[in-house]
Amino acid sequence: MKKIGLYFGTFNPIHIGHLAIANHMAEYSDLDEIWMMVTPHNPFKKKSSLLDNNHRLEMVYRATESYPKLKPSDIEFKLPQPNYTVHTLAHLQEKYENHQFNLIMGEDNLKSFHKWKNYEVILENHNVYVYPRISEGITEHQFNNHAKIQRVNAPIMEISSTFIRKAITEDKNIRPLLPKEVWEYIDEMNFYR
Repeated sequence: MKKIGLYFGTFNPIHIGHLAIANHMAEYSDLDEIWMMVTPHNPFKKKSSLLDNNHRLEMVYRATESYPKLKPSDIEFKLPQPNYTVHTLAHLQEKYENHQFNLIMGEDNLKSFHKWKNYEVILENHNVYVYPRISEGITEHQFNNHAKIQRVNAPIMEISSTFIRKAITEDKNIRPLLPKEVWEYIDEMNFYR
């Protein structure tokens, strides 16, 4: 039985913070692989700064190519929209019976986890791996010593894709924050300018 960690994100663009966390989870937890789940453009949201699904997937593909335990995934592109994590998990479990799927989320997401659709169902069937984030608010007490919630002492990465997009617009050099392959693709395609 393969233990898969699912790391969801728009990855607009994927940056070294995402990679550092995914790689830390692959190396310092009992997960065998980390699937980078590129979340599709929500058709009900007007988000002009969000690159096309396939461009974001391409950047994740390029960023993870040299990390055998990190795999890009476009599974959510094929599911009906708007989509909920609980449906994605059910779909994956059906498709890959010999895999055990686990969620990876930042502490900031854990604080609003009780508002997720069918979060109890998620916790019944899946483990949640939480990495630290600097964030406001408190975690719901029911999650504090929950058997299915595991805190992983990953490095705190305070880099955001929003910051990177804005910096590119302002013509700042932010190359150290992006995997080389991702920077080259953004540059070549003239994204975020």
